[in-house]
Amino acid sequence: MKLFGIDIPEPLAGAFRACRPHFLGIGLFSALLNILFLAPSIYMLQVYDRVVPTGGLLTLFFITLVVAAALITLSLLDAIRARLLVRVSLRLDRLLAGPLLEKLMARAGPGGPVQGMREFDTLRQAISGPAALGFLDAPWTPLYVIIAFLLHPALGALTVVGGVILVILALFNERATKARSQEAAKASIAAYIAQEAVAVNAEVVRAMGMRGALRERQLSDRRKGLGLAARAAFTGSQYAAATKFTRLFLQSAALGLGAWLAVERQISAGAIIAASILMSRALQPIEQVVGSWSSVVQARGALKTLSDLFAGAPGQETPRTRLPDPKGRLVVDKVVVRAPGGLDQALLKGVSLSLQPGEVLGVVGPSGAGKTTLARLIAGATSPDMGVIRLDGANLADWDGDRLGRHIGYLPQDGALIAGSIRDNISRFAVWRGDPAETVDAAVVEAARSAGVHELILKLPKGYDTVLAHGGRGLSAGQAQRVALARALYGDPALLILDEPNSALDAEGENALGRAILAAKARGATVIIVAHRTGVLQAVDKLLVLRDGAVEMFGPRNDVLASMQQPRPAAGKGPGNVVELKG
Repeated sequence: MKLFGIDIPEPLAGAFRACRPHFLGIGLFSALLNILFLAPSIYMLQVYDRVVPTGGLLTLFFITLVVAAALITLSLLDAIRARLLVRVSLRLDRLLAGPLLEKLMARAGPGGPVQGMREFDTLRQAISGPAALGFLDAPWTPLYVIIAFLLHPALGALTVVGGVILVILALFNERATKARSQEAAKASIAAYIAQEAVAVNAEVVRAMGMRGALRERQLSDRRKGLGLAARAAFTGSQYAAATKFTRLFLQSAALGLGAWLAVERQISAGAIIAASILMSRALQPIEQVVGSWSSVVQARGALKTLSDLFAGAPGQETPRTRLPDPKGRLVVDKVVVRAPGGLDQALLKGVSLSLQPGEVLGVVGPSGAGKTTLARLIAGATSPDMGVIRLDGANLADWDGDRLGRHIGYLPQDGALIAGSIRDNISRFAVWRGDPAETVDAAVVEAARSAGVHELILKLPKGYDTVLAHGGRGLSAGQAQRVALARALYGDPALLILDEPNSALDAEGENALGRAILAAKARGATVIIVAHRTGVLQAVDKLLVLRDGAVEMFGPRNDVLASMQQPRPAAGKGPGNVVELKG
């Protein structure tokens, strides 16, 4: 499917096809509207050619009733057409907003969902805006041209010349404003993303005296975007003004030409006014499109962005076979992760390990060794470039993402709490996917008790209904980390991944964390702990030592600790060679 020269992939094309009945109705009403737009011209012909010469007032009365009925019908049809355009916009939102958000949330990078949804809303607004009406009426311009030719060839020729001039102005308008409009849109998006990042880190900005500097930087970015948008708007307004002048002048020229032809007795007096009305109606859609050209350019750019996003995606994801609930048997087989940005560097280099249900693994190593990258891979947050991760023998990629996530508990370094209530955060917003509220509440309290945070939550002003800002703002760092731990424990997951789970905890919090780990181990969960502070590693069965993205040692905890205390091998002989300790 192609639209405005852009290949439209599924499911975007499927959404447009689903709106086909609306588009057919819009096309039908556009046809009726443009036929009824002939009523004023016919009315003026009758008035000047029949009523005025004969003094037929009764005729004037009846043709006035007819034209009034035609114009009332025209107005009703125009209103219905506008409502149908809005319905198309709303239906596209129902069909595409969910898949679009899912794809946007799967993409890395700040501001991705905000930018993508802004592009989508730009397209939806253009569908129901003035430019869309101009495009719908433009195909009927030849009808008015033909009728103008029927009145007199000279009037038809003048209408054609006027239309060609307006089309040329529209093409020049596109060439002059397209690049600037695209640059302005990119600059505006970059400025909004920067503002979002500053808002998220407002406390750091305030504490370190960066408000003034960042304010000036944001104002500079904003001025750049507004400047580009203003230049595009100024250029567009010049072409819009030229278009309006051309249409008005041609309308007057039609009157003058009609008067000359009437004097020469080549047309009737009524045809003078009729020709002017026909000229105005023939050129109005083109003027409307030119006047809204900036929105047309933005809508086309948004359509291109959305098409690129959906390119290669199937119209509807094939349902996956539902696998049995995992027990926690984990195998990481030679996984490789390359550095982002096309850098010739690997964050993980052929890492392999295996764990049985009920085993606890500690992952240690210097900063930059790849510990967090490995944790994110095992949690299913990212995918390896090479190798495979299996849970109970099944590749993580073979699972439905949301269904797998219910069996995984993941605590990232920063907690990553989301704006919403504590109850929603701990339950992973389960109520919004349709889980019964009573079941969710019971599981939330159980998870909070397991994390040792139940009493702490009850002391908050609204308890579990306390609303947090993005990142858990409203709680201390330690409190937010314990709430995030409760979220990881929600639903008794078979696989628990904790990345620096004690980085912000006090002694009481560390004790609660230790009890939670032992409880997860006792019920048969597989637990992986990434840590710098060794206090949390007392309960681990195995240790994995990473260095420069490669496995340096892996085996039973005591054996690895004993080996780490021995003198290190000479450079070039140890690191890079996997030392797997059995025991």
